[in-house]
Amino acid sequence: MIEIIQSTKFKTVPWKNGKGETIEMAISPGGSLDNFDWRISMASVIEDGVFSNFTGYTRNLVLIDGDGINLQHNDNKIDRLTQLLDIATFDGGNKTVGNLHSNEITDFNIIARTSAFNTKLSCQKSAKNYLLESSALCFIYSLFKDTTLTLSNSQEIITLPAQHLIKITDLPTNYADITGEHLIVVYLIPS
Repeated sequence: MIEIIQSTKFKTVPWKNGKGETIEMAISPGGSLDNFDWRISMASVIEDGVFSNFTGYTRNLVLIDGDGINLQHNDNKIDRLTQLLDIATFDGGNKTVGNLHSNEITDFNIIARTSAFNTKLSCQKSAKNYLLESSALCFIYSLFKDTTLTLSNSQEIITLPAQHLIKITDLPTNYADITGEHLIVVYLIPS
């Protein structure tokens, strides 16, 4: 099943630690801020600080605006996001401190319960007929321009407007391909 979630349907919710706001784009059915299987969101980080604790979850964070952030986990490992579509994957239970390079940034977040889902992320600066992989759930987000999704069996073309989210449930192999620029493709596979 294919669903386009319009940006007008996104919800603004407070950060778990109360120090900012997140634009929640999609969340698992019946999910809430404290209990969900997966959530996709965007957030602006306007100052250095500690990230919310999501023990039991795996976090994937993608830089989608701004000139960068360093994420220091448990006072040792550092992920440096400097380029558009750079990705950091880390344990949501880490003590993660974000340090901005200069000004605020915006990030795209995928948080999934580690015991329930494996997350695979593919960021495509330029995609032409990029074949989608099989997954229980697939989400596609385009930063700046409309993207086309072509269904293999019917050659039907679906247009995903920029800054909307497409959700594909029970995506089979060789089902569809996408063409576009600056795309984030998220696959959620049950563990």
